[in-house]
Amino acid sequence: MTELATDPTTRPVPDESADNAPGLLQRVILPRPTDPTRVRALYVDEGSGVRLATEPPQPGDPTQPVSLTLGHRGQRRLRVVSRTSAVVPAGSEVSFGAYFNGFAAGYWRRWSILTEVHLRLTLEGAGRVEVYRTKADGTHIYVGGEVVEGRHELDMALDLRPFEDGGWYWFDLVTDEAELTLVEGGWFADRPAPGRAAVTIGMPTFNRPADCVATLTAIGEDPAVLAEVTAVILPDQGTQKVRDADGFETAAARLGGRLRIVDQPNLGGSGGYARVMYEALGSTDCEQILFMDDDILLEPDSVLRAVAFSRFARNPMLVGGQMLSLQARSQLSTMGEVVDRNAFLWRNAPKTEPHHDLADRPLRQSPWMHARVDVDYNAWWMCLIPRSVAEDLGLPLPLFIKWDDAEYGLRARSRGYRTATVPGIAIWHMSFLEKDDTSDWQAYFHYRNRFVAAALHGPVNPRALLVDTFKRSLRHLLLMEYSAMALQDMALRDFLAGPEVLFPTLPTVLPEIRAKRAEFDDGRPLDSATQVPLAELDELAAQMFPNPPRDLKGALKMLGRAVAANLRTPNPAHHDVPQRNVPSRKAHWYVLAHLDSATVSTPDGRGVTFRRRDRALFAAQITRSARQLREVARRWPELQRRYREAQPTLTSREGWAQIFER
Repeated sequence: MTELATDPTTRPVPDESADNAPGLLQRVILPRPTDPTRVRALYVDEGSGVRLATEPPQPGDPTQPVSLTLGHRGQRRLRVVSRTSAVVPAGSEVSFGAYFNGFAAGYWRRWSILTEVHLRLTLEGAGRVEVYRTKADGTHIYVGGEVVEGRHELDMALDLRPFEDGGWYWFDLVTDEAELTLVEGGWFADRPAPGRAAVTIGMPTFNRPADCVATLTAIGEDPAVLAEVTAVILPDQGTQKVRDADGFETAAARLGGRLRIVDQPNLGGSGGYARVMYEALGSTDCEQILFMDDDILLEPDSVLRAVAFSRFARNPMLVGGQMLSLQARSQLSTMGEVVDRNAFLWRNAPKTEPHHDLADRPLRQSPWMHARVDVDYNAWWMCLIPRSVAEDLGLPLPLFIKWDDAEYGLRARSRGYRTATVPGIAIWHMSFLEKDDTSDWQAYFHYRNRFVAAALHGPVNPRALLVDTFKRSLRHLLLMEYSAMALQDMALRDFLAGPEVLFPTLPTVLPEIRAKRAEFDDGRPLDSATQVPLAELDELAAQMFPNPPRDLKGALKMLGRAVAANLRTPNPAHHDVPQRNVPSRKAHWYVLAHLDSATVSTPDGRGVTFRRRDRALFAAQITRSARQLREVARRWPELQRRYREAQPTLTSREGWAQIFER
């Protein structure tokens, strides 16, 4: 069922004449009054100033290097007036060389049609504007500056050609006796953007009504963002409906008829995003489709920036937003991701630092952030897909969750469409540090969908994939994660059954997973370790357990002992009384492998699992895993052929229509 929040005939249709400002690439934006103090570091750098080592900057010398002089971090020098305006007090220096206001020139140089960018600022008061750039290694170079007296309109043309490997532009505002007001500013192209700004935003949701209303409100509150939005499609797959949440009516009214709520069963993220694309291509005139998660905090200007990047792109491509941590909001969780084509695992892009806190190490003090990072895909916490690309590639695979976004990025790349994960385009999302979904109910989807994606895009020889999977099997067993092994068994069984079962099992597999997991101790979390008898050993006995292995030889020796321990009969006395309460952060295989039982806290700290060693289950599950992996190896050529032949059907409108109409 599709429900429109208001009359769809009132929906304005964006066109080129409705652009906020011809050629706008990104506005200068400022933190909200409610933002935590450390979030300011994403917008402005108030704790350090760029200064020449020996003498003041010399205008007209673009090659002169500079050094960084640190000030007192945490001092607020900028007085924020609005989201786009601020005052620099007298005797201050504020740098806009920060995550959201620096200009990631290396990305525009590589992927766009532009050869120059214009910095345009409207200023009032007295002071100075100083413009800098960096090389790919983070080296700072002074570009030029202007003195401001009274009202001043700065328009500085800046060359994008020196940024083949990376680098940023930014500007500083400096004052002496008087204050200086930034009325507004932004980074502009030297021409209007090609095509239309007409984006459909899609946000599947499952029982997160308050988060969805907050995102809908953020979209509707900003006229500049709203002017580029054709529709907002929200597949509601939960029992707690968004339309029943506080604030929904107001948020829907602000969207002016753009909102479409689609009620459907829980088909997971892939089913939700497939419905977004299905509706966007079939019933809107959009030029861009923007996927977003339902559990995010949105920086609305990221919508404008993603659309602008897409319109100026040299060729049609996917434009990804980066992920900032919702728990530690000054932290950049990931700069970009790639897929290892041998073991077929996603990982952080090379030479990047995950969980980088920009309040402690700002952009100008983080040289690694200045090299352009190339990626294979962008996760769908925020990812823009041009309509033309979606029409060519089709819809997501019916995978429920996990690997749907990575597979789509690899599919796009195989057809000549690249992905850019662009700094300054971002949302806040729950950090992965507080969960381990590779061992909970989602383990099934991690394993099955990884093999599906590998069959479609992976190597002819699956040896590395199979070896890595067997290592993970052994790790699960040493951690007494028998439920995860049972889900791996289900996953490989269903992968071996072939692509024909993906659509039929999409609406039914989750209950089967939950039922299977509940058969095992580690699949039945408790609220607290106090629900079982007090552990025999505590942190004072930590020395009784091994330290991490120091090298490969030590690891192999320790692994041999761990396996031997698991083949011995457990002490019956430890069945009801755990030997030790193990914090999640210390639940390593070389610790748990030597225990007969333990309570282990969950990564989010909300509960524990009481795990008991089972010798017979250990032997049965490791044998079963080895047998299944041998079967995958034997049938790999056949499986690759079948999945690749089935891909057009699995990603077609007709295939998905059978699910949606059911």
